[in-house]
Amino acid sequence: MLNIAVKAARRAGNLIYRSTDKIDHLTVTKKSHADFVTEVDRAAEQVIMQTLLEAYPDHAILAEESGTHGESEYVWIIDPLDGTTNFLHGFPQFAVSIALQHKGILTQAVIYDPVRNELFTATRGRGAFLNDKRIRVTKRLHMADALIGTGFPYSNFQHLDAYLAILRDVMQQSSGLRRPGSAALDLAWMAAGRYDGFFETGLKPWDIAAGCLLITEAGGMVSDLAGNQNHLKSGHICTGNPDIHTHLLKIITPHLSAGLKG
Repeated sequence: MLNIAVKAARRAGNLIYRSTDKIDHLTVTKKSHADFVTEVDRAAEQVIMQTLLEAYPDHAILAEESGTHGESEYVWIIDPLDGTTNFLHGFPQFAVSIALQHKGILTQAVIYDPVRNELFTATRGRGAFLNDKRIRVTKRLHMADALIGTGFPYSNFQHLDAYLAILRDVMQQSSGLRRPGSAALDLAWMAAGRYDGFFETGLKPWDIAAGCLLITEAGGMVSDLAGNQNHLKSGHICTGNPDIHTHLLKIITPHLSAGLKG
């Protein structure tokens, strides 16, 4: 199953990469404020779905652009192009994200960065890898030494005040903050030790499913902002190596409004 997911991700990634010199000619649709979809998103999604369903015609799919397809205890969760706004601006930070959930448990994960040709993979119980090399989260102990990733709210500003309060405190207590603009890649980088922690609000299952498995298989912790396991449903996520995850939660939880606790 992982090999099929890798095949699908590479096919979609190659399609996306070939389109980077045609950005000015793409058809772009606005889904909501600062949330865009292009013909490349849709074409990449179709390539992924075709590849997966050729191998597993009875499996179900949850895809960002086309929604839910079929019913099965196996569900593929797909983001064909995470970081569309970056892609449209020629900002080289976007990725393909594919995860498999079996009976509600994440079992396979692939995140592919076509610009850097970096392939992040994980199978439950077998570790996480970058281009076939084992990856682990960092071992930093203190927030003062930690580099933290985040994502700014971009279409739903309901919790903006709480987010800005969290951002202020993390900024003051960490060694730095980064916001490149692709949650899937952020989580993959967290698993690979490029961040010590990461938090964001208002994400969707296809943004984070693959990254969550990568991080746990790399020895990291994943939760919602209250420290519970509701992140796939709520879209509010906090991750880190075991020590930094704990420190982040201590900073975040005092600022949580009711809508961010779930």
